[in-house]
Amino acid sequence: MLKGGAVWALGTMSGTSLDGVDAAMVLTDGERILEFGATAYRPYSGPEREVLRTALGRWPGEEAVAEAEQVVEAAHAELLARFRGAELVGFHGQTLAHEPGGRGTHQAGSGEGLARALGVPVVWDFRSADVQAGGQGAPLAPFYHFACARRLGAEQPVAFLNLGGVGNLTWVDPRQASPEAPGACLAFDTGPANAPINDLMQARFGRSHDEGGRLAARGQVAEPVVERFLGHAFFARMPPKSLDRDAFADLLGAVEGLADADAAATLTAAAAAAVARGAGHFPTPVRQLLVTGGGRRNPVLMAMLESRTGIEAVPVEQVGLDGDMLEAQAFAYLAVRVARGLPTSGPATTGVSACIGGGRISRPEELALEG
Repeated sequence: MLKGGAVWALGTMSGTSLDGVDAAMVLTDGERILEFGATAYRPYSGPEREVLRTALGRWPGEEAVAEAEQVVEAAHAELLARFRGAELVGFHGQTLAHEPGGRGTHQAGSGEGLARALGVPVVWDFRSADVQAGGQGAPLAPFYHFACARRLGAEQPVAFLNLGGVGNLTWVDPRQASPEAPGACLAFDTGPANAPINDLMQARFGRSHDEGGRLAARGQVAEPVVERFLGHAFFARMPPKSLDRDAFADLLGAVEGLADADAAATLTAAAAAAVARGAGHFPTPVRQLLVTGGGRRNPVLMAMLESRTGIEAVPVEQVGLDGDMLEAQAFAYLAVRVARGLPTSGPATTGVSACIGGGRISRPEELALEG
């Protein structure tokens, strides 16, 4: 266990957009961000993405899961082998199913194989302990967002918006003593973000996403579809709350009769409308949404965000952060917190009854003894 000093940690993220694996190094003591290090990205190939897509919604032992695990572990091992100097690895794995209050949460991939391959301790299975304790198990980046706000020198509350396959918001008050302190963070999933748009593009054109929002830019929003979407029971629930990637699978069916551009515009508007509904839960207003994830590259989505929330939406690069790597950096930071016995989630971020530290640690020397 780490005793307190800063270490170089290497974190990974393979998100619900199924685009690939991000990896990033951070020098941190699990409280402060002292330095950002090397980053790298390894895209999934078309066949790999199809394997993962086939396994979505599946649980351990079910059909297609073993093949998905092989893809996830091989891709991560290949990418992480490029890095030097990591003292600890935070391995998120690939979320295949997420059902807090039901069957739990399932991130494909084991940290044991990575620990053996890399010769470095690996922290993994970050979400299960939170779910088992009654929490949503997501989002987990908020404590890292708190550290980012501190590093930026923020003196008033700020909001981070991640637009991956699912959207999530973190409201942060950096004036509090720590991320687990009462009033420091409020976090929750907003609703589907890129996933329905990506699925539409895959189904109609065989493409992974709407590059630059070009298709949506040519379309007209079917507002009745957006209004029906906002009538979903999820939006009536108070945060914290989380979603499975395919919790709104019927949204694609709702735009089935629309022309291609209109369907893309409507799904993009639904993502923005979900964020606007979520922003109504902020304890106090913020001046900006600091946007991370692939959605920040979609100018149509960004414009719709500003229109529907009334808040300026800016890519996190505008304040000196890396929107491609923020989630991977978060799991590097969280890995150090796990190793130091610090909490990684709390009542206001996942709804768990008390602050809890998730994650299992696989150490290569212990695995060698077992072998």
